[in-house]
Amino acid sequence: MTAASSLSTTRTSYDTVAVDYASLLADELAAKPLDRAMLGAFAEHVTADGGGPVADLGCGPGRVTAYLRDIGLPAFGVDLSPGMVAEARRRHPDLRFDVGTMSALDLADGSLRGALAWYSLVHTPPEELELYVTEFHRVLAPGGHLLLAFKVGDERVRLEHAYGHPVDLDVYRFSPERVAGLLVRTGFEVTARLVRAADRWEATPQAFLLARRPV
Repeated sequence: MTAASSLSTTRTSYDTVAVDYASLLADELAAKPLDRAMLGAFAEHVTADGGGPVADLGCGPGRVTAYLRDIGLPAFGVDLSPGMVAEARRRHPDLRFDVGTMSALDLADGSLRGALAWYSLVHTPPEELELYVTEFHRVLAPGGHLLLAFKVGDERVRLEHAYGHPVDLDVYRFSPERVAGLLVRTGFEVTARLVRAADRWEATPQAFLLARRPV
């Protein structure tokens, strides 16, 4: 499957599940203190280094974008799926949400002080990760911070049904060491790592990497 066709099927799948996805995961963070801790650390780092615009890349229905706003960041969201963006705008009319592709963001060089990819790289083949990380580096200002969340492993899982709907998705799991090495190669400093055990319905441990574009 080509990159373009993979993006198309991912977009269609998330358009299909958008409403039910948003309802099912609306309060997910409430039961995940370590996830909230990493989001909080990210917010404190951005604020301590002067603050400024923060993009939630692959924002889905905007629940994490809204959480970032609630803890003090001027956050906005970008998502591949028009259905997800419509749901985000409906649920959070006071926030900005745009349709866009994480590998080619409609953002100026160095225009962000923070960028978040919260499980939004899970449909990205490993050989394409560098393209996305390089784009995150481009849009972050020197001194800007990046937070990644992803599933731990080294395999691809085929997903044909999710959130009550048929879907056409490949889900990739990544090694934290491999992703950290990629961040360093693309010009980031890795400042924190957390790997936590699988929680409830999760099949694998979960990883969080906090990085900074050097000044």
